[in-house]
Amino acid sequence: MKKLFQPARVFGMLFTGITYFACLAGSTGCQPEKVQPQVAQIGKQQEIPAQESWKSTIVFTDSGKTKAVMNAGHLQSFTQRQETMLDSSVQVDFYGRSQKIVTVLTSRKGKVDDRTKNLYAYENVVVKNDSGVVLNSEELMWDNQNAKIVTDKFVTITTPTERIQGYGFNSDQYLRNYVIYRITYITSAKSLHE
Repeated sequence: MKKLFQPARVFGMLFTGITYFACLAGSTGCQPEKVQPQVAQIGKQQEIPAQESWKSTIVFTDSGKTKAVMNAGHLQSFTQRQETMLDSSVQVDFYGRSQKIVTVLTSRKGKVDDRTKNLYAYENVVVKNDSGVVLNSEELMWDNQNAKIVTDKFVTITTPTERIQGYGFNSDQYLRNYVIYRITYITSAKSLHE
């Protein structure tokens, strides 16, 4: 007679099925997830300064003679861009042949092109020389190699005898020989005081 119920065989099949599902579950869902940590994007978004300094001084020289001395409240030097960013008050003292300060430039912000050593001054730029000439603008460049101050922006130049306003300016760094390209206003010193 044949046995219809064979417990060992049923038990073996049940054990094989449970083992199969346990192995399957272990290989997929029972293992902890592998989480990849996020990598910070610093440097990819914005270059980090190679140097940073507060209350800094930079000296511009030529053949051992001081051409200018720049002071800035805060500066950041960037190697890849080859520029130095300036903020927190910028002051540049320009020296004459006798090594005395002839002209002083001030601005809120600026930047130095480290390749050419040209200075770009921004926001409330004022240049004063030892003869009483004052230049006001929102932006200008000091050309280091040619010792020139230039801008294509609006300027006001006030001398002891007149005030001139206009667009575009070119001068030596001492504000002795200057040109305003598109003059919009001229008045004499007398009318300024009346």
